[in-house]
Amino acid sequence: MEDHIVKIFKESSQLNDIFVAENLEKIVIVVGVITGALKAGNKILLFGNGGSAADAQHLAAEFINRFVIERPPLPAIALTTDTSVITSIGNDYDFSEVFSKQIRAIGQPGDIAWAISTSGSSANIIKAIEAAKKIGMITIGFTGRDGGTVSRMVDYSLNVPSTSTPRIQEVHITLGHVICEMVDFKLFQRPDVK
Repeated sequence: MEDHIVKIFKESSQLNDIFVAENLEKIVIVVGVITGALKAGNKILLFGNGGSAADAQHLAAEFINRFVIERPPLPAIALTTDTSVITSIGNDYDFSEVFSKQIRAIGQPGDIAWAISTSGSSANIIKAIEAAKKIGMITIGFTGRDGGTVSRMVDYSLNVPSTSTPRIQEVHITLGHVICEMVDFKLFQRPDVK
């Protein structure tokens, strides 16, 4: 068992290393895009399914409450949290509409639509990105595997090159934390961070 535990940690660490080596410039760009949107008074809408839904909630909480430094709350909403909205849309229409209807209701031009999908192929994520683009929102996708349809649709794609859902999710949450910390630095503490 001990060997297997060590193997899992090594796989996770190696995948993080590979990801940052291949995507460092994209991460810097995404931090700049999110910072710019927040400075302009826009908000972040995050969404995903399963573990990615939990990641959406986690990251929304980091923006709204605080991350590392004390600072004013930042506007972020996880579209995965209102069970009445989600179940009514799923019941009256279709589960594929649970995020797109919310985006159409509260998304504004210049807002961020931040999709998290380990497969990049979930119908409700794809429809949400389509809705966001029609509104004029900025779209960001955290994906895995080959990136699926989502990585080809979004303005900014950050794809984790793995077929292991747990390892993809581990990189996604590390990446989300990095983005939160860099946005904090750029907005409130270290404007010299470029």
